[in-house]
Amino acid sequence: MDFDLPEETRALQDMVREFAAGEITPYAAEWSEKEEFPTHVFTKLGELGLMGMLVPEKYDGAGSDLVSYVAVMEELGAADQSVASSWNAHSTIASLPLLAYGTEDQKRRWLAPLARGEAIGAFGLTEPDAGSDASGITTTARRADGGWVINGTKTFITNAGTDISQGVTLLAVTGKDDDGRKRFATFYVPTGTPGYTCGRKFRKLGWHAMDTRELFFDDCRLPEDHLIGDEGGGLRQFLSVLDKGRISVAALGLSLAKAALALAVQHATERHQFGRPLSAFQAVAHKIADIGTELQAARWMVYRAAWLADQGRPHAMEAAMAKLYASEVANRAASQAVQIHGGYGYVRESPISRFYADAKILEIGEGTNEIQRNVIARALIGKG
Repeated sequence: MDFDLPEETRALQDMVREFAAGEITPYAAEWSEKEEFPTHVFTKLGELGLMGMLVPEKYDGAGSDLVSYVAVMEELGAADQSVASSWNAHSTIASLPLLAYGTEDQKRRWLAPLARGEAIGAFGLTEPDAGSDASGITTTARRADGGWVINGTKTFITNAGTDISQGVTLLAVTGKDDDGRKRFATFYVPTGTPGYTCGRKFRKLGWHAMDTRELFFDDCRLPEDHLIGDEGGGLRQFLSVLDKGRISVAALGLSLAKAALALAVQHATERHQFGRPLSAFQAVAHKIADIGTELQAARWMVYRAAWLADQGRPHAMEAAMAKLYASEVANRAASQAVQIHGGYGYVRESPISRFYADAKILEIGEGTNEIQRNVIARALIGKG
């Protein structure tokens, strides 16, 4: 067994680490305080070929594998979670439905500009009364005049209201089958479409530099060619890309734990009490040991799930396990790192306070950890 990353992936990771050190880390606190979306960073990520990592070269992407994607996430997320999570939403749930189910024309029109980094993508699933229960959405799409009319509200949507937002891929109810079950479809709604408006930015506990809003659709009319995939197959299409999304959020948790460990070690070795560095005290050293041990365990769970996906092997359970464990490790690591920092960890001027605030959402987004446990339990009980 070879646990080393391929040379090409290591070189890519080194390049991203250098980019993050120069273009993200020095400014992340300022963006967070101002709740400012750093458009120029995403433009530069596009120039580096990173905005379409999972998109084939045919559509102007990089055609990278998921293992390489996780390696890049380790560096972006360790620099700033807001940037990394915005990049992640764009790269996975906003782009992959177009890649998997879009027509050639749709891929050229909408996917290729996203992959080039000329624009950023959004996906609209969650609603005020539907999140974990995706089938509970009430946004509707009805046929009219050779196209579709969308009505409803989406909430907690990432990347829809920036100055480089191209549009939103959304899930809507199109009717019911004979047995009374809802039918779903996926649509692409370009920014500026009449009847589609964005609400104000949410003021969140963390991820302050990420653009998160409500979206409103009031008789929003779309041509027929804005339907993605088959009418009636929208929910299945969404679920088919969910495992990669879970792995990517697991990678986000991995990156946060990595940052927490680095900050904890730095503070513990530089800060002195009673004439000794904090790291000389066993209570502090053991906290660092625990963070480091859990980080390594999370790392191999995340990379294994990504590797299974790259091999085309079943990975739904492993993706859920990775997301569950890495997100909880991130929260424990951030909490212990704040404890090591003491009062310095509780002031917003300290980088660890930003990561601490960012950590909680990792247990909620892309399927709550309660949902992950359901997925894992069903897989294990089914095997038993």
